[in-house]
Amino acid sequence: EIKQEVSLMSKTVNGAYRDRDQAKNTWDDLIATGIPRDNIYIDEDAKLVKVIVPAETEREVREIFDRHGLQ
Repeated sequence: EIKQEVSLMSKTVNGAYRDRDQAKNTWDDLIATGIPRDNIYIDEDAKLVKVIVPAETEREVREIFDRHGLQ
């Protein structure tokens, strides 16, 4: 029996935010999309939302960032 294992490459997607509300709304949207909380980080010093996702999910994260005006 041959088992085929699919290895998913993870990617960190960063988006710069202006204020806490923008970051919180983005966080809520990412969670609602099904991204695990443990994969979402808000770096308050750098003002970045960082999301670790499989490469094929990157586009969806970028769409959420665009919707909330993250750069």
